[in-house]
Amino acid sequence: MSDRAPPGTRADYAAFHTLPTRWADNDAYGHLNNVVHYALFDTAVTLWQMAEGCFDLTGTEARLLVVESGCRYHAEAGFPDTIHAGLRLGRLGRSSWTTDIGLFRNDEPDAFAEGFFAQVQVDAESGRPLPLGEAARRAVLRLGV
Repeated sequence: MSDRAPPGTRADYAAFHTLPTRWADNDAYGHLNNVVHYALFDTAVTLWQMAEGCFDLTGTEARLLVVESGCRYHAEAGFPDTIHAGLRLGRLGRSSWTTDIGLFRNDEPDAFAEGFFAQVQVDAESGRPLPLGEAARRAVLRLGV
């Protein structure tokens, strides 16, 4: 028996973004190259942050830094699949948080890949950790399931 956790389901995630695949995303084996998974994670998290409107995405006052990331692969996907990226809160600190991301292929109920982005908000000038404001904290908490 495997110690590996089974893939998450769509019900495990709080917010979703639909992302297309491209022909160039496939590798020589005909499935998504591993670097594409990270690009999908980054795109989904950034789209969510943009939609929330409470993060300084200009970097003039604060910057959001990815300080750790990871991915666990369960199955293959590739062009021309449509990817649905699910987001949920993994952990919330004073100036940092972790967003868990599940990637779902077409209408499949189980994630083909799951990963995370740990981010910290820092002051744009000093680079020192900057506590999340109330609006950003409330937005991140909405990712809890």
